[in-house]
Amino acid sequence: MTPENLSPALDREVQGDVRALITPPTPAAVLSLEVVTAMCSPALLNHSIRSYAFGAALGRKEGVEFDPELLFVAAMLHDIALVPAFDSETVPFEEAGGRVAWVFGAGAGWSPARRERVSEVIVRHMWTEVDVALDAEGHLLERATSLDVSGTAPGDWTNEFRAGVVSVVPRLGFAAEFTRCIVDQAERKPTSNAARTVRSGLPARAAANSLDM
Repeated sequence: MTPENLSPALDREVQGDVRALITPPTPAAVLSLEVVTAMCSPALLNHSIRSYAFGAALGRKEGVEFDPELLFVAAMLHDIALVPAFDSETVPFEEAGGRVAWVFGAGAGWSPARRERVSEVIVRHMWTEVDVALDAEGHLLERATSLDVSGTAPGDWTNEFRAGVVSVVPRLGFAAEFTRCIVDQAERKPTSNAARTVRSGLPARAAANSLDM
């Protein structure tokens, strides 16, 4: 499996590093990429891949000990409940997505504890902050998705690496598509974290994300 619509090289060395980084680390990770490729739009698929790339790179840079398989699967499935087939009318999308990931883990033969862990990581990515001591993978996914959605703290990654990730895994109109999804979630679930992010100005931040400039 490969990311959608790979772009021509801007910096072949950086692109090579990115391509190596986003290679699924285990058979379960390969299957999670297969799921998101089949079920999500190209923009959501690429967002999921970029989220892993940014999270894994940040973990390596900051010396955070993390489980690559757990982070990869969580990154692939963290927005699965924005897809109509998995959307919940009552449960916040991150909680519904966490339950989908729990089922995925069961199918992959993971222990109940590991299934709960991937669910926790997905739920926590919508927190305003995740303490690395509490949940290393949740911490990395929250920071990675905050960059990819809202352009938060771009200086935590080098300009070259950010450009390399976007070159290898293009954005494909992600900001506009995600904004439509999150506003819909907020309107239907006004007490959810999605609603909190919309009230805090997420649509404007997404539109101004430097990754799209």
